[in-house]
Amino acid sequence: MDRNLALEFVRVTEAAAIAAAEWIGKGDKNAADGAAVDAMRDRFNDINFTGRIVIGEGSKDEAPELYTGEKVGKGGKPEIDLAVDPLECTDSVAYGRYNAICVAASGPRGSLFSGPDTYIEKIAVGPLARKAIDLNASVALNLKKIATALGKKVGAITVVVLDRSRHIDLIAQIRKAGARVRLITDGDVAGGLAPCIPNSGIDVLMGIGGSTEAVLAAVAIKILGGEILCRFKPKDEHHAELVKKHGLTTKKIYSAGDLAKGKDLTFTATGVIDGPLLEGVRYADHAIITHSLVIRGQTETMRYVTTHHKK
Repeated sequence: MDRNLALEFVRVTEAAAIAAAEWIGKGDKNAADGAAVDAMRDRFNDINFTGRIVIGEGSKDEAPELYTGEKVGKGGKPEIDLAVDPLECTDSVAYGRYNAICVAASGPRGSLFSGPDTYIEKIAVGPLARKAIDLNASVALNLKKIATALGKKVGAITVVVLDRSRHIDLIAQIRKAGARVRLITDGDVAGGLAPCIPNSGIDVLMGIGGSTEAVLAAVAIKILGGEILCRFKPKDEHHAELVKKHGLTTKKIYSAGDLAKGKDLTFTATGVIDGPLLEGVRYADHAIITHSLVIRGQTETMRYVTTHHKK
């Protein structure tokens, strides 16, 4: 993908982050999400390309969204598939908690997995453990194999898990196996990517989270040489129908290569509130300062971009 287009996508996530930051601590997650969605859509529509949202976050939570199938951009070439989460961790923004980012991933037409915004079971690791995981294996066996691949004892393995009641049994199994649990209130895009980041302190992501977040994380994970395995886990009949409507199944296990194909991929994120990947939006006397991460598949590079936006 052209480097200039990748830079344009940084401007997209920057705009969304600045808009969302206006709502930090104000207790209205939908207003924060809506501001990010509107800013992201407007910025996409200023770019000379034909974009198609193949999976977007929001519908499962009945929140503002860039919906699956929506077209953005001024039109013309190139034709690009987009996975977006205009505001990852809406509750964190609403209540001033740790960790919130605006995220977009892209690739040529047909490169990104297209599906409903619903729930999906996940396990994600970095490059050294990419061949050690099996979604059909027990938690204990996965942790044992991951530990061996990383040259650690199971007791030194740290697993990041969303703090949800649905994970009570998973958390108990992780602790019984002897590993550490790091609970997060939201943000399993960052959680899924963390095992690929040196010195992040996270070795593996486990649990059930959003399908959009899985695709977004998969783009970065694939570029960085890690692995994510996923299987749809609808929470009710409505979500089961969404999966079926898209011609998908709850039995198939999807890998990073299934969710993001080829090397012409980009992952872009901008921080709203400080988190494990990025610093949040900062306000200076004459500027708004943003911190972004750009990962490009063609060059396999990670770039951190700090931008000063004139007020």
